Amino acid sequence: MARKPAAKKAATKRAASRKKGLRKADVLRKGRQLSNWGKWGKNDQLGVLNYITQEDIVEAAKLIRKGKTFRLGLELDENGPQRGLFGGRWNPMHQMLATGTDAVQGIQEPLVGMRYADDAINLPTQAASQWDALAHVFVGDKMWNGYSATLVDARGAHKNGIEHFADKMVGRGVLLDVARHKGKKRLADGYGITNRDLNATAKKQGVEIKRGDFVIINTGQMADCLDKGDWGGYAGGDAPGLAFETCDWIHEKQIAGICSDTWGIEVRPNATVDGTNQPWHWVTIPYIGIVHGEIWYLRELVEDCAKDGVYEFFLCAPPLVISRGTGSPINPQAIK
Repeated sequence: MARKPAAKKAATKRAASRKKGLRKADVLRKGRQLSNWGKWGKNDQLGVLNYITQEDIVEAAKLIRKGKTFRLGLELDENGPQRGLFGGRWNPMHQMLATGTDAVQGIQEPLVGMRYADDAINLPTQAASQWDALAHVFVGDKMWNGYSATLVDARGAHKNGIEHFADKMVGRGVLLDVARHKGKKRLADGYGITNRDLNATAKKQGVEIKRGDFVIINTGQMADCLDKGDWGGYAGGDAPGLAFETCDWIHEKQIAGICSDTWGIEVRPNATVDGTNQPWHWVTIPYIGIVHGEIWYLRELVEDCAKDGVYEFFLCAPPLVISRGTGSPINPQAIK
C-alpha cells in the first residue's frame, strides 16, 4: 500500500513529460492516422499528385493574364547554400570542358574540325532548388505506399523515383506569404508556422486553397541570407517553417505539393523529445505521399504578389528525368 503514492507520482511525472514535447510514437501515430497508402491502388507511385486532373490544369492555365514569368530556381553555382551540415551535400561544381581560349589557341580545329565551348556540372540532386521524390524519406523499413525501403539500392529508387513526376508538376500555384502577414521581412529561426497562420494568411490575401494546388510558403529566410551575402546555417541549421500540426492541414486540404524558401520546409530545430529528427518529413512524404519543393527562390514573385494582390498563378515545375532518382534540381516558373 505504501508504494501506491510513489507509483502514482511516477505515472504523473511520465504523463507530464509526454506533454512537454512530441515523441517518436506520436509521429508514427499521426502518420498512420493520415496515411494515404492504397488510396490510388497498391502500385501507385504518384501520391497526392493524383489529385490533379486535366481539368485542373486547364483552369490553372486561365490564371495567366499578363504573361509575366517568375523564375523560382536558385542559381546553380559554387555560392549556393550547402555547408555540409546535413548528408554531406555540396554546392554545384561547374567545370569547363572546352573554352574560347582553347579555340583561339588553335587547339580544337585540328581535333574536331570546329570551335566550341562545352561544360559540365557536378551536384547532389538536392543541392539547390529541388523536388524530393517519394523515395526520399523512409518510415521504418517502408516508403510511400508501403514499398520496401530496400527497393532503393545502389542503382537508385526502383519504386517512387523522381522520373514518375516528369510530366506531372504543373497546375495551380498559390503563394502564402506568411512573413508579410505576420508583419515581418523574415520569420525568426525556430518559429513554427501553425494551421492558424496558414488559414489567416490565405484569408488576408483573399485566396482559397483548393484540391490539387501547389502551395508555396514564404518565410523570408532565403531573401535575408541573400541580402546579407551569408548563408550561415541555412542548410540544415535553425529555420522558421511549418509546425508538425500542419500535417493535418496538408492532408485535409488535399494539396498536391508543398514548397518553401527554406532548406527543409519544416521548422528547425524540430527534434522530438526522444531524438527523432525531421518528424514532419516522416509523415508528409512516406505516409501522406506529398512532394516537397525546397530551397525555392521567391523574391520577385513575393514582391509582385504584394503589389498586385494576386497570389495565384500557373506553376510549371518539371523535374529532370533522372532515372531512379530520389530528387531533382529544378527551375520552377510561376506565370501570372
